[in-house]
Amino acid sequence: MNYIYINDEFVDESEGKISYSDRGYNFGDGIYEYIRIYEGKVFTSKEHYERLFRSAKEIGLNLDAYSVEGLTEVTKELAAKNNVVNGGVYIQVTRGVAPRNHPFPDASTKPVFSAFSKSYDRPYDELENGVKTITVEDIRWLRCDIKSLNLLGNVLAKEKATQNDAAEAIMHRGETVTEGSSSNVYAIKGGKIYTHPANNLILNGITRRVIKELADDLNIPFIEESFTLDFLNDADEVIISSTSIEVMPVVQVNDQKIGDGKVGQITKQLQNAFNNYIESKS
Repeated sequence: MNYIYINDEFVDESEGKISYSDRGYNFGDGIYEYIRIYEGKVFTSKEHYERLFRSAKEIGLNLDAYSVEGLTEVTKELAAKNNVVNGGVYIQVTRGVAPRNHPFPDASTKPVFSAFSKSYDRPYDELENGVKTITVEDIRWLRCDIKSLNLLGNVLAKEKATQNDAAEAIMHRGETVTEGSSSNVYAIKGGKIYTHPANNLILNGITRRVIKELADDLNIPFIEESFTLDFLNDADEVIISSTSIEVMPVVQVNDQKIGDGKVGQITKQLQNAFNNYIESKS
């Protein structure tokens, strides 16, 4: 039996059903998070759920019935029920089930909360050897800081990357690099890490926050300011990061190698520090 969680209950996945009138289905009217499991323990769940509540507040979604601590326990229990040792838990909250109409439903409509888990290993080969990326225009809406279900722009970018045998699509608005289709982006130049500021144009990734903390510990300048495609191409090293891919080296952007086409020293320092961070938190 594989368990999922729907509206305060653990049920077999074959019994998990969501209404066709769910606003997440009809409008993408909802939010989500994804939490990593390492060796059977949840990783940075507090930070993820605090961000979930922030996203909810930004879209006027009432989650007063939930708490960070309670949702963390749900995550732990779901992972344990499904024997997830290494993997992740996906959590989604929609505005609820109501007749299809653009305005919010009345206050009696309860959010629909669901979660599922999956097992998988860390991407060791890619972390050691690096990945290829492409660049695409960022066509998404202007509230990318909200982790909403409206991901069509991200999906189209990722599909283009897949069609070009790339691991990720690095997005840009005009000449300014924003983030990846499912990751944050960093250019390392002259011993300094540059990444787009955490404003409305990017998601302030939890792994991004960890990298910032690790860079501070390593005395590596972490500069939150926008940079251009030319700066990206001329970087000594490039990194993308997310909950799933951790601190991932980029060795090629489009047809151009980054640096010497190998994983750089600062990237390796951050990866080692991240491994230690996982061990200290798991």
